[in-house]
Parts: sequence; structure tokens; C-alpha cells
Amino acid sequence: MAAGGWHMAGGGRRRRGRAGGEAAAEGGAVLRRLREARDDLLSSGFWAASAGAVRAPLGGGAEPPALCVCYGLGRFSGCPAARHQLAFLLLLLEELGVPPGRCSLFDPAFSAQEAAALGELGLRLLPDNERETLVYAQEGKHGIEGSATLFYMVHCGKALYNNLLWRNWSEGALSKMVIVGNSFKGMEERLLSRILERDYSYIAKVLKGTEEVALPAHPRYLDTFNDTSVHWFPLHKLKELSPEVWDFVEEPTYQDCDDLEIIRKDDRADGCSPVAAES
Repeated sequence: MAAGGWHMAGGGRRRRGRAGGEAAAEGGAVLRRLREARDDLLSSGFWAASAGAVRAPLGGGAEPPALCVCYGLGRFSGCPAARHQLAFLLLLLEELGVPPGRCSLFDPAFSAQEAAALGELGLRLLPDNERETLVYAQEGKHGIEGSATLFYMVHCGKALYNNLLWRNWSEGALSKMVIVGNSFKGMEERLLSRILERDYSYIAKVLKGTEEVALPAHPRYLDTFNDTSVHWFPLHKLKELSPEVWDFVEEPTYQDCDDLEIIRKDDRADGCSPVAAES
């Protein structure tokens, strides 16, 4: 990947008519801009500097991921930050040996053009047209079902991380997860402990069982990857947590949360975006 580029999957199917030609041209422009973002990551040295962080979980005993799930990428066709995040994800998949077809993305902001471009790149979209899957996708409640999974969640809201942890709240499941996203240490530092424990209890409980390595700071990507870390949960550290940590597994409700950054299944009538980015 580092020496080449990304190509559309599917052998370049032909589209007829003016509309088809315009759609093909737009798709080609999106892919060209994505290649440019990839080249930026490589030529700037950011990807090379990040390699140690993204491979840290494997060196720390984590199982190599077989699957990837991406939340909250945003409108990458028009947003340079989102485009660089997608380019980083594609480099990451190759580095870790995860085929694009085993990476699923969810963001309600994706346009039809963007969804088509992701499909052409061989990536998949969540959900698979099932309502319960949609609910869980919107709220970040994705179970790994026994497969080692990389979660790519740059700048997602805290509740999304909390829900993901709740859905996989066991030593066996958490030890098979790697999360690339907002720094858990940063959340702990910025929030009052009583707020963290009340509103985001699963983040609070897993902190002592977490290993975290920050992506390097780079002047070109201060807004794109700021506060982003690679997190994993070594089994030996999880086993050191008190047994009481695993006893309480109530689904988060956020009844007292004043700054909820996702839309719950009972709140979708107001038309807000279910996956909210955190500034």
C-alpha cells in the first residue's frame, strides 16, 4: 500500500448515460483526493511516526485483529480531516493485515456518493438493514462475537466508547479488542471523577485494565488526530481488576448526562445525528 495506491474494487464496471458518467467522474475525484491524503500521510512522516503506536498492541500480546469496525468518520468527500482519517484507516488495515472486506463503517452522515465510494474500495457499511442492528450501530453497541476486532473511532463521543465497552463487558471479549480513538487518559483528566463514574462507568472501570499509546503530535494534523490514542486491554491486567467490576453490567441510560453525544433508541424522533463528533 505504501508504494502503490488504492483502486476501485469490481473491475471498473461501465455506466451508461450522462448521469452514469457524472457519477463515475465524482467517484474518481473522491478516490483521487483520497490518494492525495494517503500521500500526505506518507510524505509528512506522520504514518511512519505512528507505526509504533498502531503495532503496540501486537507487541503487548494482543491478538491480531480479524475484523474492523469504524464509527463517526464523517463527510470525507468534502472534509479534509475526515479524508485523512479514512486514508489512515486504510493504511492501518494493510499494516495489520485486515482485508477491506472485513472492515465495516457506520456514520449516518455518509452521502450516497460516499457510501458508493466506500463500496468501491471494498469496505462494508453497517447496518445490514436490520432494525436492531441499526439501533446498536447508532449507539455503538457492537459485540465482537468472539473475533479479535479493531475499532476505529476518532473523535467520537464518550458515550459511544462507554456503550461499546458495556456490550463487550467480559475479560475474554475486552482482551480481543483494540480501540483507536479519543484518549481514555484524557477523558479521566478532563472529567470530574464523579461525572466519569456516573455517566461513563464502563470507561471509568476499565481504566486500570487499559494500555494506551498516543499517536504522535504533528503540526499538519493537530485537528485531525488530536487526543487520539491506541487502546488495548491485556488479559492479565483485566484479571487484576476486582471481581465486583464484572458484577454490575446494567445497560447505560445516561439519564443524568447533560452533554450526551449520541442519540438513544428512544430519542431518534428529533432528527438529530446519531453519531456525534466530540470536539
